[in-house]
Amino acid sequence: MGAHKSKLCSIEEIKPVFRDGLHMMFGGFGGIGTPPTIVKHLLTWGVKDLTIIGNDTGFPHIGIGQLVAAQRVKKVIASHIGSNPIAGTMMSDGRLEVEFSPQGILAERIRAGGVGIQAIITSIGSDDPYLNQGKQTVLLNGENYLIETALTAEVGIVMAKAADTFGNLIFDKSARNTNPVVAMASDITIVEAEEIVPFGELDPEEIVTSGVFVDYIVPSEGVDWRWVWETV
Repeated sequence: MGAHKSKLCSIEEIKPVFRDGLHMMFGGFGGIGTPPTIVKHLLTWGVKDLTIIGNDTGFPHIGIGQLVAAQRVKKVIASHIGSNPIAGTMMSDGRLEVEFSPQGILAERIRAGGVGIQAIITSIGSDDPYLNQGKQTVLLNGENYLIETALTAEVGIVMAKAADTFGNLIFDKSARNTNPVVAMASDITIVEAEEIVPFGELDPEEIVTSGVFVDYIVPSEGVDWRWVWETV
């Protein structure tokens, strides 16, 4: 195997990547698959005025929802925010801009951004005045379709079960969710991994995301929130 430069670094080494006003994409579904260590340090570092792109806004004390609750986010592009009442209040008060995109369309817009496609077309939402507002349409086979633009971000944060030092990734069952497409669609991809092994140690048949999409790898310090289904 050819030599390669390790992408493993400390959490403090990635701090310069984050700045106020950043467009950041994140993996996760209700906090599952969202990198807890990175989120925790973003709160500590005080990064603000973020535009975030991901499936949802978690819960007030779980996942990316902690950044929303701390009023560090100015815009969200997501499929729903219902699990985070703080996000709903901020949207109603005009303190948070929210762009809704149906879940499958959102994932496909991110995937399109990752493979260099400028937009996708879909019939989903074409008859919904909220979802089709201000969007271009195209006539295809006698039917109107919405043009949904691709999504990309300056930085993407991803959670993996295991990574090798090149950045090849394995995910933990449903925690995989949007993480693979987020890794593809971000200019800089930072992975938080539960386990980090030498290059070549992962079974190639189990690798989901290639290291070519990964720029930095940080060790996970573990989940530091209580899940909604856990009891005291």
